[in-house]
Amino acid sequence: MPEATLSQGLLIRNISDTARWVAMHRAIETERPDALFRDRFARKLAGERGEEIVRQFPRTGEWSWALRTHLFDQAILAAVRHECDTVVNLAAGFDARPFRLKLPQTLRWIEVDLPELLREKERMLRSEKPVCLLERVALDLADAQARRELFARVGSTTRKALIVSEGLLIYLEREDVLALGQDLAAVPAFRRWVLDIASPGLLRMVQKSWGERLAQGGSPPKFAPAEGAAFFEAAGWRVAEVHSVFQAAAKAKRLPFLLSLMAFLPESSGKQGGRPWSGVCVLERAPAS
Repeated sequence: MPEATLSQGLLIRNISDTARWVAMHRAIETERPDALFRDRFARKLAGERGEEIVRQFPRTGEWSWALRTHLFDQAILAAVRHECDTVVNLAAGFDARPFRLKLPQTLRWIEVDLPELLREKERMLRSEKPVCLLERVALDLADAQARRELFARVGSTTRKALIVSEGLLIYLEREDVLALGQDLAAVPAFRRWVLDIASPGLLRMVQKSWGERLAQGGSPPKFAPAEGAAFFEAAGWRVAEVHSVFQAAAKAKRLPFLLSLMAFLPESSGKQGGRPWSGVCVLERAPAS
């Protein structure tokens, strides 16, 4: 498809285009000689539209995309080592972890996303074989009743599940994130949840640089809890780990020079206030009182 055709109209048409955007950043990381991970499917899944989105969006903080994916990879592999038998990937997008991570063949991996996106993904990966037991569930997570039924069904057939929601929560309203967390905590077999959050300061930066284009496609960034990861305690979760994307980037030597100097400053894993900050958090289901 010619570039001129792609450029006409909205750059972000819908939430699925944000998945293409993220996939393209995974492709860019994969093609580095010092890549933190290799995703040989990413460029194909991103497509020409994903490439153009990256080309046209502001190129600030590009290091954060790769580090977020890397931190999620580490959290998932750690959960599998702790005998997690099921992974439920909410808003899975064009993620290819069931094909690229070193996972047990017996691991059950469930991808949940919108029907059209999953049909496109299945078509593009039809000839590929996942390393574990892969299921795809077409479902709009905004449908509370449908998601509760899915969670109940999965919870009744697993012993120890990990929930993954990479890049999802920032697009939700605060009350919707709370409701989702409560629905997940209501299932005893859902033991861990790995998610990413932004600070209010970072949300303001994102809204200023990308917000208008994302809003035009119906996916404006919204959620950045002032409480940090402690927000999820009200939903029945406790904070087990918080990993700063910035600090991870510094450790991987991915920061520009001036930013790398800031990495020597102490950093809290709690409230972040007005400072630009993002983190990958591992939550554990709080024990019943």
